[in-house]
Amino acid sequence: MKTIRRCFWLVALWMGATVSVVAHPVAQGALEVRVLPETIQVQARVSGEQVFVANTFSASPDEPKPKTLAEVWEQHGQYLLRHLKVFAGDRRLTGRVVGVAAAQNDFVVYQLEFTGARSPSRVRIEEDLLNEIEYAPGNPWEAAFVVRIQQSGRVAIEEGLLSRRQPLVFDCDWNATGEPVAAPSGTGHLAGQYVRHGIDHILSGYDHLLFVAALVLGAATFWDLVKVVTVFTLAHTVTLSLSVLNILRLPSHVVEPMIAASIVIVAVTNLLSPKHRSGWFRLSAAFFFGLFHGLGFAGGLLSATDGLAGFSIGIAIAAFSVGVELGHQVVVLPLFAGLKLARATRKDQAGRERISLSLLRGGSALIAVAGLVYFVAALR
Repeated sequence: MKTIRRCFWLVALWMGATVSVVAHPVAQGALEVRVLPETIQVQARVSGEQVFVANTFSASPDEPKPKTLAEVWEQHGQYLLRHLKVFAGDRRLTGRVVGVAAAQNDFVVYQLEFTGARSPSRVRIEEDLLNEIEYAPGNPWEAAFVVRIQQSGRVAIEEGLLSRRQPLVFDCDWNATGEPVAAPSGTGHLAGQYVRHGIDHILSGYDHLLFVAALVLGAATFWDLVKVVTVFTLAHTVTLSLSVLNILRLPSHVVEPMIAASIVIVAVTNLLSPKHRSGWFRLSAAFFFGLFHGLGFAGGLLSATDGLAGFSIGIAIAAFSVGVELGHQVVVLPLFAGLKLARATRKDQAGRERISLSLLRGGSALIAVAGLVYFVAALR
């Protein structure tokens, strides 16, 4: 155990010395949508990260290279129009960029205008920004936007979340004179969107799933599993909330390598101490690294709550956390049940122990290798 503790702290110190890494491949932003009788106006608040990634990795070789910052913004405006799709009914509307301005905190604001429909009864917004660019094999970049929608600029009809997996669809009501008639949407719809966003964030983030799988493999009993998962949940919920509320933030070049290190350390602990699968060291490791995983989860929520009202932010945090836990259970419950079934194939205690040890070592070895691959990617 002394050797494991030394490895734990050496790797933790190494993580703190890393220089650069890209955070979870989700670029965040915000949209303000105004539905008018003749046009749909969209104000897109786009992160500098999104502009950089798109212009660096998605530009066509034949496309002229921008020479000034203004040209970079202009080029990304055209990219936005190609990948941000607005429909009135089933008809895709034609869009154009009508204004570009720099905002604070490394964001660029685009004023977009979409025409081609009159007093639409239903509007659908889709996007697939950055999805053609891979962050790591099988893990493409994505963009997500918190969206606030108004009808004719004076009747708020919806707050929601837009991502590649989650298009935004809303209805507009107009009276006989073309004036808007609408009521604000309930909080249940907003909560459902953030629950889904939390599930998508986990199921597309194999780093968190690998860590949870390593914890499950190391659980000798169901009570051990409950304790270690509870401790991990408590830790990541605390830092997720603190980060979204702007109370605690750490740079991604610290968070991402620590998440990668957590996968390797827990998996190696399973390999080196297979008979010590409970106790304070494992619980402490789950809590310590859970703090960093919470900061990683916040990467899927930070700017996705920007512009929401205080009550809506609380709903978003709670709903996103529920989604994260539901995503975890997709791995935890089937994996633990499968391990139990595999052990039950042997009636003698010695046979059960051999199967249990083989599954623990084999699974942990694979997770450790995958964690090392992610660690290398995090250091790039």
